Formats: sequence, C-alpha cells, structure tokens
Amino acid sequence: MAKKKRTAPAPRAAEAQDKPTTLADLLKPEMLSKLKEQASEMKATEERRKEEARLKAEEERKAEQKRRDNDFSYLLENSKMDWRKHK
Repeated sequence: MAKKKRTAPAPRAAEAQDKPTTLADLLKPEMLSKLKEQASEMKATEERRKEEARLKAEEERKAEQKRRDNDFSYLLENSKMDWRKHK
C-alpha cells in the first residue's frame, strides 16, 4: 500500500493580506453610501417602470377581449360547435 500524502492547509491570514485593493476600499465612506443609495433608487425606478408596463399590457389585453366579446363573428368562429349540451 502506498502512503497517503497529506497536504498542509493553506494559511488563511496570508490569503487575506494578498487580496487586491478594491474600488470600495479606495472610496470614501460617504461616496460609497451615495453610490449605494443611487443604485437602490435606480433599482426601484426600474421595478416601478416594469410594473407600469405590465399593468398597461394587462389593460390592453382586457380591452381587446372586451372588443372581441362584442364582435359576433369572432364569437361564432371561436365557439365550440357542440350545441347538444345546450338543448
């Protein structure tokens, strides 16, 4: 049987020191908070815009369905031809 080679775990402290400096580390805390606030505002604006677009599309679908319900030829074409159940 061959001997198992044990590898020493990598030192975690050295890993933390070797990390490159990020942009967040270089910015002032006030600037970083302003950027985070602006990002959250942009997300909220985008979410609101998507919700408005969804509501508008839903209203358009309802209006189209209402128009179709008043159109006799559309109803006749899309009705089931099994009239026996209505006798």
